[in-house]
This record gives sequence, C-alpha cells and structure tokens, in this order.
Amino acid sequence: MKELKIGNFNLQHKLQNRGRKSISLETELIKLDNFGNQQIPLIIKPSISDVDIADWAEANREFIDANLIKYGAILFKGFNITTADAFERFGLAVCSELFNENGEHTRETVTGKVYTPVFYPADSKLLWHNENSFNHQWPAKILFGCRQPAQQGGETPIVDSRKVFQLIEPQIREQFVEKQVMYVRNYGNGLGLDWQRVFQTQSRADVEKFCQNNLIDFEWKKDGGLRTISIRPAVIKHPQTGEFSWFNQAQHWHLACLNAQTRESLLSSFKKEDLPRNCFYGDGTPIADSTMVDICGVYQRLEISFPWQQGDILLLDNILTAHGRNPYVGERKLFVAMSELISFSET
Repeated sequence: MKELKIGNFNLQHKLQNRGRKSISLETELIKLDNFGNQQIPLIIKPSISDVDIADWAEANREFIDANLIKYGAILFKGFNITTADAFERFGLAVCSELFNENGEHTRETVTGKVYTPVFYPADSKLLWHNENSFNHQWPAKILFGCRQPAQQGGETPIVDSRKVFQLIEPQIREQFVEKQVMYVRNYGNGLGLDWQRVFQTQSRADVEKFCQNNLIDFEWKKDGGLRTISIRPAVIKHPQTGEFSWFNQAQHWHLACLNAQTRESLLSSFKKEDLPRNCFYGDGTPIADSTMVDICGVYQRLEISFPWQQGDILLLDNILTAHGRNPYVGERKLFVAMSELISFSET
C-alpha cells in the first residue's frame, strides 16, 4: 500500500476523497496507513526518528480533526508515548480540553486528567459502547494510550457506529428511534457503586439537583438506596457531519447481553425492579432478548481489533466509533483521557 507523508506545519494541499496522494510539505515527519484492508482506524506513524508527536499534533490540529471526522478513529503508532505526562500533553494537543470528572465508573487517576481504564474482569469481554451515552452529557473524544500491552489479548475492539446504524434490521432500528432507551439503575444494594461514590457527595439535595440538571428521574428507596431512570436517544446525528450514528448502551444494560451464569445470579438475588442495571424502550416496554442478540451480532460482525504495542495512542470520535475490551492474560496498563463534553441538546 502506498503511504502518505505529512509534514510539520501548514498543509499545502488537502486530502481528497479516500485516495492515497502525496502532499508537498516543508518537512516530512509522518506517514499514513490503514489497518489491513479495513477503513478504520487511520494509522499515523513517524517517517523519521524522534518526532515530537505532541508538537506536530498541535501544529496540525486541523488535519487531525478533519481525519477524525472522516474515519472516526486514528491510531498513532511508533511515537513512544509511554508516560502519563507525555500522554496528557498529547491529549491537550489534539483536544480543546481534557476533563477530570471520574465518579461514574471505578477508575484510578494516574496523573492530572489521565485515568486507568474502567475496571472489568480480565477473563470477560467488555462489550462495545460509546462512552457515557446513557448520560445527558458525554465526551466528544476519548483517548487510550498503551503503557504495557497484556501478555495475551486485551485488545480494544472498535466499531463504526455509522455502520451499526445502517446494518441493524430496519424494524429494530425504527423501534429504537421512535421509542428511545430507558436506563434504570439502582444504587446502594450491595452490588456496584453506591450513590455517594458515583455522585461524589453525601448530600441527597446535591444528588437531586444533579439529577434535575441532567434530566434524570430519581426515587429514594426505603433502604436508603437510590433508583434513577433516564430516557435517552438511541440514535443521534453527528453535529458536524449530519451522519446518523447508533449511540446507546442497551447492550451494556440489558440482561440478555450478560452471560448465563451472571444473569441467573442477578435474577435470583434481586427483584427485576431492583436490578443494579436494566434497560427498556423509552415507553417502559421490554426490549426482547432476540432484539439484543441481533444488535450484538451486528457489532460483532463489524468489530476491528488490533494488538496493542507499547506507546500506541488511539483517538476516537465518541459519536462515530464505539469501543470495547477483549479478555486478556497478564498485566495490562492503559491510559485513558476524555475531552470536550457535549450533550444531546447539542446534536
């Protein structure tokens, strides 16, 4: 495959369509490639040694933004970004801001606005999702950096959410578009995070204010726990391209997407209304198990996985591209950063 070489400062010509045309530049520092015969991710590599990718990215932010919207995912390889400080510096070069809200999931802050990935058992697959798509606000971009790849597995599979929208059976798609998705969560029942941890407060009044500001219905339970109900779109348009994207986390919340042992354990421990997480159509009617099986099948057919190498950075447009995590063996260390909060009212 012919490689594209891109230089340090101002581009003298623009990329046209999806062709592989050379671009005339003052200094040739990087080259472009694809992952095998897949459209995503676009791969950016150094064409000379000792490229300061953060400096290059800052000078070529417009080029990066244009290609991120086009492809939805960019993989930066061979730039030796192996420390949290270097990763954060790069993140600030490609994003307008990085944010440090960290209460929704079990993560640890590494430094500044850099985190560890969400905790999830190493022997299980974390299904594909667009980060925080069940919330009223979510990051427009998300970055992953590989400090240490797993001994085996541990890839971060990605899926083009535009193609998910296109390939889901029309009848299923129309139901979700019309009815949306209702996410029901119970806190403080002995499984998962309690509301104090998630909302980072001991004050019920603060929780109620947050819920009201973020379009979340809530109910305080007799046992001191909290139930929240959120109705969110299942499909949105990208605010810049106008493309439709399958943008929800039904497969993370629906019981049919859990393994049989976990599902049976939950149903034997909780009443359905008290399950830690569950989801329905926005009108409260159940989503059939077979529907979720079909949706997961589309994700599985579309997923693209690549082996992590130390120093790799993956930049995702969170609307255009979903991500997950494969099971792994051995120690796996990744950096995570999120940026540019956006809400459903802005799409």
